[in-house]
Amino acid sequence: MTDLDDLDGAKAPRAAGGARDEGLDARIVVERASFRLDVALTAAPGDVVALLGPNGAGKTTALRALAGLVPLGGGHVRLDGATLDRTPPEERPVGVVFQDYLLFPHLSALDNVAFGPRCRGASKGRAREIARTWLEHMGLADHADARPRRLSGGQAQRVALARALAIRPRLLLLDEPLAALDARTRLEVRAGLRRHLAAFEAVAVLVTHDPLDAMVLADRLVVLEHGEVVQEGTPQEIARRPRTDYIARLVGLNLYRGTATGHSVRLDAGPAVTTTEDLSGPVFVAFPPGAVTLHRERPEGASARNVWPCEVAGLETYGDQIRADLTGELPLAADLTTVAAAELGLEPGAAVWATVKAAQTHAYPA
Repeated sequence: MTDLDDLDGAKAPRAAGGARDEGLDARIVVERASFRLDVALTAAPGDVVALLGPNGAGKTTALRALAGLVPLGGGHVRLDGATLDRTPPEERPVGVVFQDYLLFPHLSALDNVAFGPRCRGASKGRAREIARTWLEHMGLADHADARPRRLSGGQAQRVALARALAIRPRLLLLDEPLAALDARTRLEVRAGLRRHLAAFEAVAVLVTHDPLDAMVLADRLVVLEHGEVVQEGTPQEIARRPRTDYIARLVGLNLYRGTATGHSVRLDAGPAVTTTEDLSGPVFVAFPPGAVTLHRERPEGASARNVWPCEVAGLETYGDQIRADLTGELPLAADLTTVAAAELGLEPGAAVWATVKAAQTHAYPA
């Protein structure tokens, strides 16, 4: 049973003899009729790991398996050296914040947060004391008596987080914790969640489809596709060196695979690209849509290796920018201002020339 003497739900007692916490060591294997999830996850205390991936990649299944809500078909879940494979969900030192928060509608914010400690053996008075401390920590002391329907989306999210932390978990699981919020509230709550996660001394695993949430909140990203890990690393590493089309779209880059000979890369897609890197063998080449310049006529003096004839397949508006989806010799995305788009007379079907300077490309080993 979890010791509840310390009100700081972010800290847990050290193991006997002063041994260091070991964090999370898991291999999650879940098999269904037409899907197999096989993911290895490790994290040290204090780490925030984000699981990213398209719909159906297995992110939420992995999270539910860590919580014990989905049985493992293979592998293991070890937390601080203890194997949890056969431990019931309610006995695991795991806190969960669900996408829709799942607050009990008939309970006040205070009693929602007190629910976990009560389930783990605390007296009603003690559980409410713990809950009140956590609500104060979240800036919600004035909302202790409010029922969930009286709370804003941001307030409900903080109550759900307080409820998860009140049991002093050694593993905190967050399933799309900001998805239910509007854009303005999301910005504010994301900043608050970042502060709380920075102070959390155990392991946190976050599932999200939003790259900004992942980049802001996580120390390390694990990208899943078709039930497997396709790339992992720091947000900076992932953003700079994507290895799949999904990741490239996620971080806003055009990505191609090819074979390098010095500063020239012959792309699998057909044409060659000149880069600043001097490489040999299989490589990726990436560049942002903002690095692409469009012209209605082939620009004079430009290297033919950096210019491609294209056709506008579609146009989308992003704030004061226009994203042009281009097909042709090299399919790519280009960003330009609304003024530039108007001056070029861009419309679906329009023929254009796309140019990219070598200095704005980035090549790296595949």
